[in-house]
Amino acid sequence: MNVLGKLIGFTLLLVSFIGGWFMLEFQTFNKAPLSNTMIESVNYTVKPGASLMSVAKALQQQGLMAHPRYWVWLAKWEDNADKIKAGEYEISPQMTPPQLLALFVSGKVIDYTLTIPEGWTFRQMLKALHQHDKITKTLLDSSGKLLENDAIMTRLRQAGTHPEGMFYPDTYHFASKTSDVEFLQRAFKQMQQRLDAEWENRAPKLPYKNSYEALIMASIIEKETAAPEEREQIAGVFVRRLNKGMRLQTDPTVIYGLGEAFDGNIRRRDLRAENAYNTYKIKGLPPTPIALPGGDAIYAALHPAPGKTLYFVSRGDGTHKFSATNEEHNAAVRKYQLKKK
Repeated sequence: MNVLGKLIGFTLLLVSFIGGWFMLEFQTFNKAPLSNTMIESVNYTVKPGASLMSVAKALQQQGLMAHPRYWVWLAKWEDNADKIKAGEYEISPQMTPPQLLALFVSGKVIDYTLTIPEGWTFRQMLKALHQHDKITKTLLDSSGKLLENDAIMTRLRQAGTHPEGMFYPDTYHFASKTSDVEFLQRAFKQMQQRLDAEWENRAPKLPYKNSYEALIMASIIEKETAAPEEREQIAGVFVRRLNKGMRLQTDPTVIYGLGEAFDGNIRRRDLRAENAYNTYKIKGLPPTPIALPGGDAIYAALHPAPGKTLYFVSRGDGTHKFSATNEEHNAAVRKYQLKKK
């Protein structure tokens, strides 16, 4: 064998050795955990528009990727190099490079939650939303204060809509950096869907001109009782009072009308005040909802319990005593209210 032949043979042997070594190294890389030093899971955010190589190098700098180029080659081999999705991910200690790539491609970002309770006002909802550190705040003025309601609804493309009662109270799941606008648009849409569905299946002969009036009633029911079994009874009382032309005379509307002036006590002068929410003075429903009603309250407003009761008074234990006549009601007031005082 001449010199050239020996050189070619040696070169082929060397290439074969290097190739075999690389394949062994590559397989070891793919099977081994990302880090031998990581004890707990860590969060990592893939920024919008980030390239795979930039992500790999950033992971290397954090000690989570020994061979960033191997990871990029793996992604190209699997045709996933341009399929990773932006967002915040949880990386566990025993995760392998292929599993990490699959996670970034899946878009299964960390899930955060925020619960909006039934009966909250719109401003309470906004406060909780802006206290959540994973929500991006955009509904602020130049001084960092929350925008006024009209400006917020304009940003939500609902100009001219009063916000109270228009957002569904629920536990919401969302990704990091979700904006306050996105969150509110989702809650607004969910309320519309729930209200429309309940309106389509409403009981006959209700005193509401439209679904918005039903929403107003639902918000009053929501604030009147925390006892689920009473919602439809209370709805029945209010519906019968409307049908008879009687005033609703419900304290929660008075409290809402007082706004920040309410100090925990309703005084005689408050019941005599002339304002659109004082149902001791006005006939019919107030002009807007007074809170965020839940699905059960909406259902109750559209499916009031039949009966003859026209009054109710708190027993002081979270439930109410219902009465059909004023005489019965006055007796209940003496028993459960005046006697207690």
